[in-house]
Amino acid sequence: MRREGGAGNVLPMYQPAHGKFEVEDPAALLAELSASVPATLVTHGPDGFRASILPMLFDRDDGPHGMLRGHLARGNPQWREIEASIVAGGDGAGEALAIFDGPDAYVSPAWYEEKRLTGKVVPTWNYVTVQAHGTISTIHDPEWLIPHVGRLVTRHEAGRPDPWSISDAPEDYVRTQARAIVGLELRIARVEAKEKLTQNRSAADIEGAIEALSAGTAREQAVAEAVRRTR
Repeated sequence: MRREGGAGNVLPMYQPAHGKFEVEDPAALLAELSASVPATLVTHGPDGFRASILPMLFDRDDGPHGMLRGHLARGNPQWREIEASIVAGGDGAGEALAIFDGPDAYVSPAWYEEKRLTGKVVPTWNYVTVQAHGTISTIHDPEWLIPHVGRLVTRHEAGRPDPWSISDAPEDYVRTQARAIVGLELRIARVEAKEKLTQNRSAADIEGAIEALSAGTAREQAVAEAVRRTR
């Protein structure tokens, strides 16, 4: 089932008036994140909202804002709700939101130089996120599903010393497995991104946050690297 359209009912992501957290090229960040992290796909059906986590492939050249492709288990009711929304029609029918979250971490005010100077500091949370809004359709054709899964496998097996390929499994087994999933295409109408990485603090506070995060967990170290990149 297919339907074209926009994402008029999904409100824009909040961005502070100072504009320091906005991303110059949201599509580039979407391409980067979707290559390594799954999406949280949010849709609205007859009974309310539903969300699923799934890997998705981003094709930046398919349409004005690109296309996201993924799949759900056939047992997941979300795809049926997507189809029911499209059949019902009306305002917001078939709309979807795919959220890709990058590194995130708590930031302690104890790390800021400003704490020593005035004490006028509070905790915060640093994060990177992209939201892709658009209309979604379902696909049941195995001739679409099998190559799609193959592309997903190639993406995530790349760089491994002994990469697995979909051709390693018996063809009849692959076709049987393909009948257990439903494909998705999310035609993007709007992409928004936000990198909240201490850009609104002084240079000394930023350095303090980088130093502390760099000594933390792998996730905190990833945030430290992101803060360095945005400087």
